[in-house]
Amino acid sequence: MRQSSSPAAPTATPAPYAERLGLPWWAWPAGLAVAGLLAAELWLGATGFRAWLPFVLLIPATVAALAWLGRIRVAVRDGELLVDDARLPVRHVADAVPLDAAGRREVLGVGADPLAFVVQRPWVGGAVQVVLDDPADPTPFWVVSTRHPVELAAALLAARDAA
Repeated sequence: MRQSSSPAAPTATPAPYAERLGLPWWAWPAGLAVAGLLAAELWLGATGFRAWLPFVLLIPATVAALAWLGRIRVAVRDGELLVDDARLPVRHVADAVPLDAAGRREVLGVGADPLAFVVQRPWVGGAVQVVLDDPADPTPFWVVSTRHPVELAAALLAARDAA
């Protein structure tokens, strides 16, 4: 979800960017169906309390796993790029390059830099490559999945220019 300020009220700071990299809607019924089928398979071979134990354990565990997979948040605010628990001050951003699925595949492919910081979600098509300019950090760039690569890159560059 992107947040922007009202067009009637000009601000001195750039509009913050925030997004949650949740799972697509179809992953929830598919995951629950697989958990239900597995629980039913285990149910067939047990009797009594043990017959219902797979349902009691597998369905909530699947819900927790699906919620955990969609927990990553990407935000630009207060002069930082926030990706889950990682923080990058925007003063260290040299450039932000929006990538489509093919560009992301090329950056993360065979010739990928092993020192790069990568937060990639396969169900999110786009990404942003954030090139760093910090002599004290051996990380050459970050690659961050996002559904809105152009907006994230613009928010990063605007925050860097404002800092």
